[in-house]
Order: sequence, then C-alpha cells, then structure tokens
Amino acid sequence: MVGGGVMGAAIAFHLAEAGVRGIVVVERGTLGGGSSGKPIGGVRAQFSDPLNIELGHRSLRAFRDFPRRPGAAIGLDTVGYLFLLSDPGQVADFEAGVRTQNGLGVPSRMIGPAEARALCPYIRTEGLSAAAYSPADGHARPALVVQGYARAAARAGVVFATHTTVTGMATTGDRVTAVHTDRGRVSCATVVCAAGAWSARIGSLAGVELPVRPLKRQLAFTVPLVPAAPRIPFTIDFASSAYFHNSDDGLLLGLADPRQAEGFDTTWTPEWLDLFRTALRHRSPAVARMETAGGWAGLYEVTPDHNALIGRSAAVPNFLYATGFSGHGFLQAPAVGEIVRDLHLGRRPYVDIAPLSADRFRTGYESRPEAHVV
Repeated sequence: MVGGGVMGAAIAFHLAEAGVRGIVVVERGTLGGGSSGKPIGGVRAQFSDPLNIELGHRSLRAFRDFPRRPGAAIGLDTVGYLFLLSDPGQVADFEAGVRTQNGLGVPSRMIGPAEARALCPYIRTEGLSAAAYSPADGHARPALVVQGYARAAARAGVVFATHTTVTGMATTGDRVTAVHTDRGRVSCATVVCAAGAWSARIGSLAGVELPVRPLKRQLAFTVPLVPAAPRIPFTIDFASSAYFHNSDDGLLLGLADPRQAEGFDTTWTPEWLDLFRTALRHRSPAVARMETAGGWAGLYEVTPDHNALIGRSAAVPNFLYATGFSGHGFLQAPAVGEIVRDLHLGRRPYVDIAPLSADRFRTGYESRPEAHVV
C-alpha cells in the first residue's frame, strides 16, 4: 500500500479485518500528514451522481458506527449540510439531486429561505431562492479517523512504514513484484496506490496512468467567539463556494479560489482571506467581518471530471488504485476501503465501480461530472 492518509488507513483496516496478512503501508511522512491531517472534514451524501451518493451514504453509516468498529471517537457532529442557492438553475439541479438522493435513502430536502435562516442565523436571505439540506450530514476529525483505522489495522498485523519514500517499482511481465523505497525493497503480490495528490507519480512507476492533479485549497479559523457561535450546519454559499461551520470555539472558513494554479504548494496566504470576505459579504456579512486567527492550506487531488479513480489496472493487474477524489476522499473513505478489499479478494463490490476506472478518459465513456463540488 502506498499512502498513509485516510484512504490508505481505511483500506489497510478493511483488508486486515478480512484476514489479509503481510500488509505494509508505505508513507513518506507521518500517517495523515498530507491533506488527511487537516482539522475538520465534511461528511455528506448530498451529491448529484448516484454513485457518489451511495459512497457517501454508506460511509456516513460507518462514521456513526466508528466507536464500535474499528473502535475510536472521531468527533463526529451531525449538524447537517446546508447548500444556499441563489440561481434558478442551481435550484433545479439541486431539486433533481434531492430526488435521486431520496431514492437512495438519503433524508435530504429542499427548503425555503426562512427555514435556511432558522438553521443558520448568520445568513441573509435577500436574493436567496432556496436551499438544500440534509440533517444526516456533518463533519468529523480526519486525524482521529486515520488514527482509529491505523491502530486497529496495526493490532491486526499491518506494518506502517512511515518516513519512507517510494523510489521505484520492479516488474516482471505485467505484474509489480517489488516496491523500492529509500529504506529498502518491499516484495509484493499486490500494490494499492492511495497516494492522493501524488498518485500520478506513483502510477507512472508501474506504467499506470492516473490522471490526478494537485490543487491547493485554503481555510482559515476565526478567533474564539464571544458569545459562542450557535450550532449551525456546514453552510455553503454555492454560487461563490464560500463556506463556514463550527470549529471548537469559533468558525472554520473556506473558499475554492477559481484562479488557483495547479501544483504542490501548500503555503497558506493570508491574502486569500480577502477573496473569502468579498465572496461572502452579501450572503453572510457577519461572518465576512469576523476576526481570524490563522489558517492552513492542503491539496485536493483533482481528476478531469471531479470523480474518483477506483479500480484495478487492466495493464498491470496486481496494481489497484483509490485516488483522485477531488475533495471527497475523507467522506468516502470507509466505503472505498470496503471496495478495495473486495477487489483484492476477487469479490464483487457492493456497488459497481466500473464508471470510476482510470481508463475511462482514454477509452471513451459516458460523462457523469459531479455537480455538487465545493
């Protein structure tokens, strides 16, 4: 296994739980040291694509069950997700999404501006057409999820080789036989790439094309709020992509900068706050004015259609991959852990993941871009 973030930890846990032995997870830094180590991650099943809905819905059940299996507290707070919609086209798209979600068991619904404000008193309703809300969504602590999976996997015999960098792969015929690292050679019968934004490089070492690009995303935190912030949903102004939600004794603030260049830079730039404040000034002026106390930057692992890459390489059949989640990796990790386990064991996964094959971009495929992307 290459990658010790939430995806690698989840896959390792599910494999070990199923009785697979001899698992080695190679991580160039610390477990969860990449994007998975960030303070709060949203968990939701509000997507437009049925496959993403199913991955999110199944993972939500696993997050609720996490204290029992694998056995760890993860700071799950089921406050819901609230998408604020100001454009009739957005409303129509989300109405269609809610119908699909409801058909798959997700309790989402469309609501009016007044109910949206009752859920989140920070928002202004002027110009707000409607909102989409699901009370089953929320947020949790990614670092605690990584640790919970990793501890349970380690108890089952998984070896975590941290501070270990993959430098190459040895192949015989159409199979990878060993992974070379800066600390030695690891013989293998199967390789799983869960390397996030670095997956394209790892795939290339085995001759597998994984179209994943790194894209910086930034967040900020307010100072402690007095009086304390009310308990609010994960609130997203969909037109601007600006969002905010509770975080300890303040709020976490986020925004996707459409001008952000691709690359591995994770330097947090305070100037980014000007973009956030401008974007949210109309919809939530009180939040836009809040004093902040620093922030951080992490990487999205983006694919051309903002959908994940999950599957087995056709060219290198003992090379499996789970990457390219375009910001949705944390919330889909439990379900994907099960899927990769089943792929390795030759079982049929609970859901058809053929549409997520990495080969789809060069063989021709029916476009199914995810619309509910933040």
